[in-house]
Amino acid sequence: MLRLTGSVLNGGEYIERCSQPSTITTEATMGSDSEIFNRELSKMSDEDLLACTKEDLVMRLRKEESDKIAALIQRGRLIKEVNKQLQEHLLEIRELKLVNQRLQEENQELRDLCCFLDDDRLKVKKLSREWQLFGHHAAKVMREDLGGYIKKLSELERLQEGLVKENLDLKELCLVLEEECVSRTDSSPAGSSELNLPCMARDLGDGSSSTGSVGSPDQLHLVCSPDD
Repeated sequence: MLRLTGSVLNGGEYIERCSQPSTITTEATMGSDSEIFNRELSKMSDEDLLACTKEDLVMRLRKEESDKIAALIQRGRLIKEVNKQLQEHLLEIRELKLVNQRLQEENQELRDLCCFLDDDRLKVKKLSREWQLFGHHAAKVMREDLGGYIKKLSELERLQEGLVKENLDLKELCLVLEEECVSRTDSSPAGSSELNLPCMARDLGDGSSSTGSVGSPDQLHLVCSPDD
């Protein structure tokens, strides 16, 4: 193998310093080299690095560089995906803010509407209470008036009954007087002609006092009386 001395710099560059070739190692050394090859350079000690050949170190460097590049590419993809998701979340947040603002405006409008409806409800309640009081007062007045009207109606009915009874009595009296007059005229025929003369000579419009109408019972009594 070649005896190498060197160091690994930042960025994966390797500066090597080669010496004269040494003797060939044994099979046991080759087995240990295969185990060392599977290990990462950052975890290897200086003795292990010095035990590796130039080709092994170059292969390790290329492998680690490719791994780092793949990791960086994967990291870039992840960052890009995260940024994409972050942009989507930001858009969703903006939309949610707009929806929240719209809902707050609708909520404020609904609150104002509820306040307006509550004021109307209070006004309607007050108005209904006033109408209820007015209805009770009107019903009370109507009951009182109805009681007075019923009382007056009963008085008028009693008065009407009295008038009907009085009219019946007067009719009976007229019939009795008429019968007496007829009987007297039949009993004295000479007096009937005498009684008829004042009736023919008297003018009803001469200004004399006459409380009865023509054909009333009082006039019948005056006409039919033989004493006149």
